[in-house]
Amino acid sequence: MKHEKIRVDDLVKVFFERRAKRRFLSQCKPNSQCFVLNNLSFKINEGSFTCFVGPSGCGKSTLLRIIAGFEVPTSGKVLIDGKEVKGPSKRHVFVFQEDGLFPWLTTRENIAIGIKNSIDNSEKIEEEVEEYLELVGLTGFGSHYPYELSGGMRRRAEVARALIADPDILFMDEPFGALDFVTRLQMREEMINVHSMFDMTILFITHDIDEALQLGDKIIVLSNRPTKIKININLDMPHPRDLTRGELREIRKEIYYQMGLHVSL
Repeated sequence: MKHEKIRVDDLVKVFFERRAKRRFLSQCKPNSQCFVLNNLSFKINEGSFTCFVGPSGCGKSTLLRIIAGFEVPTSGKVLIDGKEVKGPSKRHVFVFQEDGLFPWLTTRENIAIGIKNSIDNSEKIEEEVEEYLELVGLTGFGSHYPYELSGGMRRRAEVARALIADPDILFMDEPFGALDFVTRLQMREEMINVHSMFDMTILFITHDIDEALQLGDKIIVLSNRPTKIKININLDMPHPRDLTRGELREIRKEIYYQMGLHVSL
């Protein structure tokens, strides 16, 4: 049985809204405290693929940054392996929404950044980079620059750079949001294979309910601000998953309902 990897206890995050005018109705009142995360508590087991789903602006990215140690909560705490998070760790790797490849480096050089500080032998680095290029289906593209790659290929290169660093936890903040539909499906399949192969703990933000149901073995659905947890469900189901039948179909309907949506439009 896998042990508890991450524990979030009574997490609160408050910002001060400094804008003199609201740009959107959903924004907090000017010159006032803005509650983003409101007493969030949950646990994540080691090796879990946890997907966070919620409306835009509800604080999903803020939550991920706090767990990773890049941001400090107003109150509450995050524990990883029983120790309170006080700052970032080199064992925690982030894949962001935006392209993170350095445009002046080749694909091979970009991926090698993940291990340059841990391996001195250049031949060993080249050998490992080639292994990870093959793993993500980029064999033959190591000498290409980012502008010569498609969006999906750039995402694969970023995943390879994250994996080669041998992370304890992989944080992914809407990594496939800018991809076309077919490429997103391909990347989902890649991530299922990666999780199966490495059995690492993955925290994954998405707006796509179907993506969460296809990828996650745990799904946490967040409300609008001040953000609370609406659904926290474990999915102990094999892949591939058919979202149109049985229990998954009912879970899908419930998530849509909790987010104020209809399954059929």
